[in-house]
Amino acid sequence: MPFRTALSGLNAASTDLRVIGNNVANASTVGFKESRVEFADVYPASNVGAAANAIGSGVRVAAITQQFSQGNIEFTDNVLDMAINGQGFFRLSDNGAISYTRAGQFQVDDQGFVVNNTGQRLTGFQADASGNITGALGDLFIDTSDIAPSATGALTPNGGINAVLNLDANATPTFAPTANRAVSTFDRTNASTYNYSTSLTIYDSLGNPLLATMYFRKTTTPNLWETHLWINNGTTDIEVIPAGNVANEPARMQFNADGTLASVTPAVGGTTTTVDYNTVNPATGANVLDFEVSFANSTQFGSNFSVNSLTQDGYTSGRIIGITVSDQGIMQARFNNGQTRVLGQVALANFSNPQGLQQLGDTLWAETADSGAALVGAPGTANMGLVQSGAVEGSNVDLTEQLVRMITAQRNFQANAQVISTADTITQTIINIR
Repeated sequence: MPFRTALSGLNAASTDLRVIGNNVANASTVGFKESRVEFADVYPASNVGAAANAIGSGVRVAAITQQFSQGNIEFTDNVLDMAINGQGFFRLSDNGAISYTRAGQFQVDDQGFVVNNTGQRLTGFQADASGNITGALGDLFIDTSDIAPSATGALTPNGGINAVLNLDANATPTFAPTANRAVSTFDRTNASTYNYSTSLTIYDSLGNPLLATMYFRKTTTPNLWETHLWINNGTTDIEVIPAGNVANEPARMQFNADGTLASVTPAVGGTTTTVDYNTVNPATGANVLDFEVSFANSTQFGSNFSVNSLTQDGYTSGRIIGITVSDQGIMQARFNNGQTRVLGQVALANFSNPQGLQQLGDTLWAETADSGAALVGAPGTANMGLVQSGAVEGSNVDLTEQLVRMITAQRNFQANAQVISTADTITQTIINIR
């Protein structure tokens, strides 16, 4: 009698319903991956195989496998929430115990580490003091300390001010160049002694802002201009003298006949468009300033004076105002002085057989021999997906599909139950034979 066969069908349908129920229950669980039941038939067989007319003995559950298809990306208001668009898993550490997840709901704990809702730390590639991403894996840490100030010209060997200007070729010369400064005295308080001026804020080593002003004077020599540089520390005006100029002559800009910049003097060695200046004491208690001014791409055309670009590389101290995460997983802190600090890069892991991962609960998986060793890399490299900040990956459960599967499993259960009922009726008939 087919009682055992029908009973295997009941057990299989019941297992299918349990899996479907778990899928439905987690339809709103972030990072959840649905499972499916895979069945196999059962045939009696001996060492030499099954008979040609053998009747099957029922069904068994061959495997319950998770489906790692992409879930929908759902946007949130938390910048540390992250969704993986593509393959890969977030790598988590719990006191050295490594697990993997697709649930990217993260926040910062009381120690400054990026953690999930169960306190496991998100791991990534660490950044060095210069903000370069290294190959070292570790727990990602949000450094909220203030960023130190940097004086103008301190960041690079040839740092300082970059000015891209147009000096009007039709401007009226203010003096004839001569070795006798008394004949062509420049007075920054007398606008008739210069043609144009422009200002910007620079910084000393303490982060104090200083007002730097450049003055431009056209000479009677064709295409030759003179430029003066002064800084103000809030109380005192200080002249900045070009380097290597014994007579303290100002810097000069020589233009070509087509209006392009030919050279500046005194120029920095190896370049013809950058003026080298002597160090100057800002009188603020900070270190002396040592910077240069680049006039590369400046012109002398027959149009109005214009400042096309005026920048400098110093900044004051800054406090953190936010965190950003790029699609490559690079985590940066933003400061109120306009600077950024690289904190690290989110690491992703992938496996040759994700279905071989061991489920741990809490939408976590662990590496097994069936999954293969974890391949760790940066988002967007190899076969790793990209990271979407301010979003999470929703469950990949399709409720409509699950409800249809539920109806099918219910019908299977009812049909197998009917087989048992029919077999019972037949058995009663046989027993009642006199």
